[in-house]
Amino acid sequence: MSTMHDADATVAAEIKIPAETPALPLQLVLLLAAGAAFSVAPLYYSQPMLGVLSADMGASARMVGLVPTLTQLGYALGILFLAPLGDRFDRRRVILYKAAALVLALLLAAAAPSIGLLLAASLAMGVAATMAQDIVPAAATLAPDAHRGKTVGTVMTGLLLGILLSRVVSGYVAQHFGWRAMFLIAASSVAAIGVAAWRGLPRFAPTTHLSYRKLLGSLGHLWQHHAALRRAAFAQGMIAVGFSAFWSTLAMMLHGAPFHLGSAAAGAFGLAGAAGALAAPLAGRLADRRGPELVTRLGASLAIVSFAAMALAPLMPPRAQLVLLAICAVGFDLGFQVTLVAHQTIIYGIDPHSRSRLNAVLFVGMFIGMSAGAALGSMLLAQWGWMAVTALAVVTSGAGLAVRLWRRPQAARLAANAGN
Repeated sequence: MSTMHDADATVAAEIKIPAETPALPLQLVLLLAAGAAFSVAPLYYSQPMLGVLSADMGASARMVGLVPTLTQLGYALGILFLAPLGDRFDRRRVILYKAAALVLALLLAAAAPSIGLLLAASLAMGVAATMAQDIVPAAATLAPDAHRGKTVGTVMTGLLLGILLSRVVSGYVAQHFGWRAMFLIAASSVAAIGVAAWRGLPRFAPTTHLSYRKLLGSLGHLWQHHAALRRAAFAQGMIAVGFSAFWSTLAMMLHGAPFHLGSAAAGAFGLAGAAGALAAPLAGRLADRRGPELVTRLGASLAIVSFAAMALAPLMPPRAQLVLLAICAVGFDLGFQVTLVAHQTIIYGIDPHSRSRLNAVLFVGMFIGMSAGAALGSMLLAQWGWMAVTALAVVTSGAGLAVRLWRRPQAARLAANAGN
């Protein structure tokens, strides 16, 4: 611990903006939110398009199901190996390099002649999309302490709307113009964000001079010494399993009996989930005022109730089932997002010099859960049907709540200090 802090103490930790700034300019907050939205959206464009992809590529449902799985896995790997660079280098430069790489990956996906090349592009896409996880710590660094929860919540609203609305857009575009057109549109949007970031983002002073090897090694040090970080990563990862299992299998479920709906209908469910994303700034304010621990428990409980309610679907006619699914999507997306904002508020208070690395650990845990959810959801849907997917979501969300409720005396003191 002392070695890392000794190294960090030799560099400036503050971004070059006036210390007395009461809040960030709205234009900058909107740029950060839009950047998070458009950079994370490519992770989810493929999910409503899986039926179209399977037919066009002549690939099995199991093989096409690897597209979102590898994208999520690439994201987890990118967070682990690249996100810590935000503490070592100017975050603005890191964001611009990743934007360029993401554009190239999306263009490769659009031109892929086979499922094998599409899978490789999907993995690269996930790695490059980690620019979103450079933008969120940038917002936390720029924001004053009194407004950090609100600012992070607003940027997370952009990120989460990007996740949810990406499905709406991709479902419509794939059905009317083809899946390749969607990847071309995505490449154009990321290129535009890259130009806006080049012009609008300030430069960031590095907060450490650690070598890359020591920088990665410090991730294990942070994991070992901060119980609050471990609990946040475990809890968010478990809730992410159910979240990803639902969204990764929804298109295939709706494509079959009794619904027989296309990719546009599957993508439209993102509108329901997007309603939950609008509560992210409110979650940030509540975490600022009442403490993030309470918010994590409320969010996890809401996710459990929403997933459990889906068990009523087989008792209803098809149209009523769709209404129930939409209502539950609002509930569990809200629970997922509220919990995530609260967890970020907790970890950003642990060590201001290590925010990119702390964020990396949290999101590696979350996207390991996402990747596992996509893989398990596809397997369960194929073997035992939709109710097995919802059962998985209930169990894993319950495990996330259990992590937040279980507190040893030492962990309770650390969590209380992080919340303060």
